[in-house]
Amino acid sequence: MSTNQPALPAPAPDGDQPDARRLRAVLAAVSVALMAVIASVSGLNVAQTHLAVEFDVSHGTVLWIINSYTLTLAALLLPLGAIGDRLGRKPMLIAGLALFGVAGVAAGLAPTAEVMLIARVAGGIGAAMIMPITLAVITSTFPAERRGRAIGVWTAVAGGGGILGMFLSALLVDVADWRWLFLLPVVLVAVALAMTLKSVPDSRAYPARSFDTVGALVSAAAVVGLIFALQEGPENGWTAPATLAGLAGGLAAAVGFVARELHRRDASLLDVRLFRERGLADGSVTLLVVFGVQAGIAVVLFPFLQAVLGWSGLLATLALMPMAVTMMLASGLAPRTAAVIGSRPTTMVGVALGAAGLALMALLVSADGGYPTILPGMLAMGIGMGLSMTPSTEAITASLPSEKQGVASALNDVTREFGTALGVALLGALLSAGYRDSIDGRLDGVPADAADAARGGIAGAVGAAPGSGPHAPELIHAAQQSFVDGWQQAMWAGVAVMAALFAFLALRGPGASAPVPDGNDDTAVETTAVR
Repeated sequence: MSTNQPALPAPAPDGDQPDARRLRAVLAAVSVALMAVIASVSGLNVAQTHLAVEFDVSHGTVLWIINSYTLTLAALLLPLGAIGDRLGRKPMLIAGLALFGVAGVAAGLAPTAEVMLIARVAGGIGAAMIMPITLAVITSTFPAERRGRAIGVWTAVAGGGGILGMFLSALLVDVADWRWLFLLPVVLVAVALAMTLKSVPDSRAYPARSFDTVGALVSAAAVVGLIFALQEGPENGWTAPATLAGLAGGLAAAVGFVARELHRRDASLLDVRLFRERGLADGSVTLLVVFGVQAGIAVVLFPFLQAVLGWSGLLATLALMPMAVTMMLASGLAPRTAAVIGSRPTTMVGVALGAAGLALMALLVSADGGYPTILPGMLAMGIGMGLSMTPSTEAITASLPSEKQGVASALNDVTREFGTALGVALLGALLSAGYRDSIDGRLDGVPADAADAARGGIAGAVGAAPGSGPHAPELIHAAQQSFVDGWQQAMWAGVAVMAALFAFLALRGPGASAPVPDGNDDTAVETTAVR
């Protein structure tokens, strides 16, 4: 990424800038709001069985309840981020928190699957109003000398908050009831709302051009189609009609969106010409890859900890906390490191450490050795991810003018969502393929029914083992070893992707950033009101 990022203009005249105490309060408010959104992305995953039993629905319906939130969130990030720039970031944040809180209460009390689904969609809308605004508030409020550290805190919450939220959710499911999962986000929203009303200043743009409604609709269609295809592919097959329809529709809408934005130029929702600027392009590619690998690793880690090591969901989630903690600490330290060696070298060091962590896990993982064989790799990955996320996020926000910080923040968030969906789909598919290829040669003598169940996945093997008589230990051992083989295949693929990203960043060089237009006659005037 370019070390010569165009500096965002000061958020307000010096006399109107919040003091250090006010800035800390602003950062705390947006961090708590972001934590509520992130915790809700992954929290419900730990209650899939409970949802199916409570509402008497299929696994497919449960997945729709879970995925409807992330799908709605991703689809509306860009449009609502742009609307927040125009209507005011504080009012948008307050409205989003209120809607999110009401939706959380409705989901916790939902009597049917249909009510739960509606509540999750409403929660996704509220989350899309909150998430881009939290980062936009930072970039429009904090002066340049404090902005990097604030973005580091934001990135730490965004990167490690999902694992922390999943752990707290698993704890609530174990000690109370699955409906209490919604208590944590609702409490966080209530706290964030009170802090926002007291401390967060309002800022907005007064654009000279009309809102790009067509671009907003087409962008939402593109995101829905592509992420839907990535979610459906691993579950129902990549050649299933629904998957192909989502992929075709998403690609067509994406092409239409680019064409539309090139035509609108300065009046566009997102000026795609800015991707020629290295900071925006490199930051987006880095976040796409880093979040993809992180999400893919989570897909691999959970079945290893639960099905191979036999741990409970709560213990498996707790086992991920060292990676989350190191990621959050490294995200906070990244701005200081970037100030010393530059943002591009910091990102490259992070990418290299992430690749080294994946390689360590691929080389050391063992069913017999258990958790200690993967812990060093997890720690290296956590540090590497944290170091690479913060400068990448800062590069994206610095590449767009101050009056479009809601759009910049939304682009950052959409990139993360796409990376997550890609990583889960691709690394999960590689794990499954490696497992199937390996287990076929280890099922000699195992009863046909048990062997067929084992070929479907390690969970099927564990479930079929009690009915396979004397072959049970053999079947379990075969499934565990085959899972490790699939694990290694997925890890080496991750190493290759991270190595390609490292080469991409190294070969492009530091470069120079083009100046970003800000506040001219054809764009917008940005104002910040501290009150």
